[in-house]
Amino acid sequence: MSPPPFTSFSNSNRRLILLLIACHLLWSCAVFGLWSAGSLIEAAAPWVSGGFIALQLYAAAQLLLPALLLQPEERTRGYYLFWGTTLALGIWLASQLPSAGIWQPLLTAIKSGLLLLVATLTGAALARHIHRLWEIVPVCIVMTLADVASWLHGPTAGFAHQIEQYYLAPEGPPPLIDMVLVKLALPGPAGLAPVFGISDWIMVVFFAIVARRHGVNDNLIGTPGERLARQGRIGRYLPVSVVALFVATVLAQASGLFLPALPLIALIMLSWYAARCLLLRRAPDSQRRT
Repeated sequence: MSPPPFTSFSNSNRRLILLLIACHLLWSCAVFGLWSAGSLIEAAAPWVSGGFIALQLYAAAQLLLPALLLQPEERTRGYYLFWGTTLALGIWLASQLPSAGIWQPLLTAIKSGLLLLVATLTGAALARHIHRLWEIVPVCIVMTLADVASWLHGPTAGFAHQIEQYYLAPEGPPPLIDMVLVKLALPGPAGLAPVFGISDWIMVVFFAIVARRHGVNDNLIGTPGERLARQGRIGRYLPVSVVALFVATVLAQASGLFLPALPLIALIMLSWYAARCLLLRRAPDSQRRT
C-alpha cells in the first residue's frame, strides 16, 4: 500500500530531510560540548558571550544549506494540517521530558536542535509562496507591526515577564512559552539559556530561501549558498538574515531586556535589499550581468 499523499516526499526531498535531521542532531551535540567547555569558565567578559553566540549561529547557518535545495511539491491543506500538528506535538512532547538530572543539558541542547529543525521546515514552506521578490516588503511590515504590538500590549509582554522571573528564580515547571525558545550555550554558570524564539529562526530561513529562489546571493562571505550546498562545502555560508539575528540577540544580551528580534531582522533585511538595489542601478550594464 502506498503512503497517503500528505506523508510522501520526492526521493531528493526525502534525502535532504534526513540529512537535515542528522545535521541538527550533530549541532545539538556540538552545543552540548560547548556548554561543557563554557561551564569551566567562572566569569566571562561580554565579548566572550558574544563569541559563544556567534559560533553557534554560524554553525546553525550551515544547517540551512540542505534546506536551500528542497524542491517545492504540490500539497493540499491536509498535508499542512497533518505536519503542522505533528511538529507541534513533537515540540510539546519534547518539552515534557524531565528537565533535571545529569542528562538535562544534553536534552536541552537536543530540544533546541528540534526547534531549529521545525523552524527550518516551516520557513521553507512559507518561502514557496513568495512569487516576486518585492513581496517580502509587506511581509516585513506586517511582521514588524504585529511583533511590536504584541511586545508592547499583547501576549509577548506577559511571556517576557514570565521568562525573566523564571530564569532569575527558577521555581516549579517552566512557563509554557519556554518550549519554543531556543537555548544556546553561554560561558559561566548561565549554561544553556534562551536566546531567541522559534519564530525568529523561521524568518531567518524564510529570507535565506527567498533569496536563493530569486537568484540573490545573500552570502556575505562569497559563493551563493545553493552552489555551496550542491558542492557539499560547509563552513563558508553566512546569510544576511543570520547576521541580523546575531545583531538582535547581542543587543538583547547587552541591554538585559527582552527585545523582539523580528522587527530588527526585518529592518536589516529591507535595508540590505534597498542598498543592493541602489548599487545595481549605479553599476554598469556589464557588471549587472556578472
